[in-house]
Amino acid sequence: MKQPCVYIMASRRNGTLYAGVTSDLPKRAFEHREGLAKGFSAKYSCKILVWYELHDSMIEAITREKQIKAGSRADKLALIEGLNPQWKDLYETLA
Repeated sequence: MKQPCVYIMASRRNGTLYAGVTSDLPKRAFEHREGLAKGFSAKYSCKILVWYELHDSMIEAITREKQIKAGSRADKLALIEGLNPQWKDLYETLA
């Protein structure tokens, strides 16, 4: 699944959120899950993939990531609840 996308990782339901961008979501999500992605997500144990959005280009994905990061926590929660109201780990759905 080499495709630009924006994603949100969470520490738990309604916990700490981390928004990022990647061209290889399965690999990147695995890195977060295993604590291989150093920095904010590792420090706050953001290991659950709770939301993602695919894009046609990396420029579109980066623009969307900046929009999400600039938005409020309520905006991020609304994105998650809209796609994944149970806050299931979507990593298992990536093939």
